[in-house]
Amino acid sequence: MGLSVSTQIKHYLVMNQLLRLFLFIGFLLSGCLDVSAQDIQKSDKLDSYFNAALVKWEVPGMAVAIIKNDSIVLLKGYGVRETEKKSKIDENTSFAVASNTKSFTATALGILVDEGKIKWDDKVVDYLPWFRLYDPYVTQNMTIRDLLSHRSGLETFSGDLIWYGSVWSRDEVIKRAALLKPKYGFRTNFGYSNIMYLAAGQIVASVSGTTWDDFLSQRIFKPLGMNHTTTSIKQLDLKGNTALPHNDVDGQVISIDYLNWDNIGPAGSINSTAADMIKWIQLQLHKGKWGDETIVSEKSLRELWTPQTIQRVSAFSENLWPSTHFKSYGMGWGLMDYHGKKVISHSGGYDGMISFTAFVPEAGLGFVILTNKNSSLYYPLSYKILDTYLSNDTTDWSTTFYDLIEKNKDAENKKLEEEALKLITGTSPTLPLEKYTGTYLSDVYGEIKVEIRNNLLYLSFIPTPMFHSSLKHWQYNTFKIKFQDVPSLPEGKAAFIIDTDQVAKLLIDVPNPDFDFTELEFIHLK
Repeated sequence: MGLSVSTQIKHYLVMNQLLRLFLFIGFLLSGCLDVSAQDIQKSDKLDSYFNAALVKWEVPGMAVAIIKNDSIVLLKGYGVRETEKKSKIDENTSFAVASNTKSFTATALGILVDEGKIKWDDKVVDYLPWFRLYDPYVTQNMTIRDLLSHRSGLETFSGDLIWYGSVWSRDEVIKRAALLKPKYGFRTNFGYSNIMYLAAGQIVASVSGTTWDDFLSQRIFKPLGMNHTTTSIKQLDLKGNTALPHNDVDGQVISIDYLNWDNIGPAGSINSTAADMIKWIQLQLHKGKWGDETIVSEKSLRELWTPQTIQRVSAFSENLWPSTHFKSYGMGWGLMDYHGKKVISHSGGYDGMISFTAFVPEAGLGFVILTNKNSSLYYPLSYKILDTYLSNDTTDWSTTFYDLIEKNKDAENKKLEEEALKLITGTSPTLPLEKYTGTYLSDVYGEIKVEIRNNLLYLSFIPTPMFHSSLKHWQYNTFKIKFQDVPSLPEGKAAFIIDTDQVAKLLIDVPNPDFDFTELEFIHLK
């Protein structure tokens, strides 16, 4: 297997310099070392590319690790942990890796499969008897495999407002999801579900007799020497070597507070570093073995890497990447082909941080990208790495995607301008403001409250304290809302539905790609 990743990390800088020093006598070296020298040269070019892209995309900082043929060819931090303080990022800087957590949860279940404690196609209700979904048949037949492969019938991100920033516990989040309405037939379509992964993590806890958090710590983090990896922001040293999340607000890049994701932990609460995460990728490339120890069997990993739910390859994708013919989701990993090789990957989106992990078993290639801003920068960089090691393609993906996003921004601004023109001026609310006040209930989510503050209506989401906003009149019985504590969310609308001179319900829409406020119907409690 060669040197462990821990040893490689310690000696990385020294070996990097030595390789460069002796490149001029490469003709005397073995063919194997020639390949390593070539890989180092490729990493040098990528290093320059990453530096330029970081500036172009206005991302404060990131950390990148690349492993090729069991050798770390790049392990480096770029930029700063926080824009205001200019503290440098290195390979041991902590980031939230968000949904990259899902591969850990799936692997934890694989370990339990290896031990004969569960089977992939066991029913969820056998381990969580209180588990319920929208239909009795789906409830009784939902399997562990179904949880992990995003084929529950729910729409992508359905129910995420139940847990996001809320006071609800892990079990309460799952129980409330029973009232979510499906968009697809059971096992017919891909619908990315954080809550189903939460249920999967609770099965780990139920079967192992310990928490999901402790299981990962004892069975994965510690054996791999992932000493800077945690499952909660409560374990982060926010004054130490920890990157802060950032967002674009009013034309400026600002740091924002960490948001506690403990109640959705198995779907996205892990925090880690580039040096730790590359160990995780090396474990995949070693097919579950770490030194003389087997962490998880190759058989279980192959199950995770096998297509379970088919995804579409769009015309846009076919045009940009003609070598990609299929996309699918396994269990905890996304799958596709690229330049004739199978690529296994996952992304992670946290408030103010985006990350990406990937590996190509046939090429002995794996990499990690961790960034501290809500930015799509990881996307062009991931394709640049794949192109560099799998082909002779020299496409400048950073520029290509940057230009595409800028064009999309122009289209969005035009859409907002058109919406503003639709405003009907001179209207007023149908009823006195006092009639709009009171408590409104969504069986799925919980209660919200509308009151009067400073002669304006004011909206508060009771289970999610950071969701609160004044209601500024827009037209008729529709008001504008802006959650100031959540700068990543745009301005939205709150529409009161009137029935015979009484407010019957409240509908909320905050257009964004992550949370569907429209699936929550709030009934006015009389």
